Amino acid sequence: MYLHLGQNIVVRQSDIIGIFDLESTTVVAKTREFLKKAEQNKNIVNVSFDLPASFVVCAEKGKNENKVYITPISAQTLKKRVESGAVPTEER
Repeated sequence: MYLHLGQNIVVRQSDIIGIFDLESTTVVAKTREFLKKAEQNKNIVNVSFDLPASFVVCAEKGKNENKVYITPISAQTLKKRVESGAVPTEER
């Protein structure tokens, strides 16, 4: 099963490590440090040029680093998509 993150980007649900709300998680220094390191290592994919709402951390097969997707879709909406197995109509 796949999760649509926006802008024709989909990830395998089995690769997802976590889905995080940007506003509530970036108040913690460790989260900011994690995102900064991911950016420095070029492991961030900005899914949209809209205001970001959440980020999704995915395992990179065969690598020691993770890929971080910044998306305008809320963490709550992404979580509901995962739980329901829903695929947006434009992706069917």
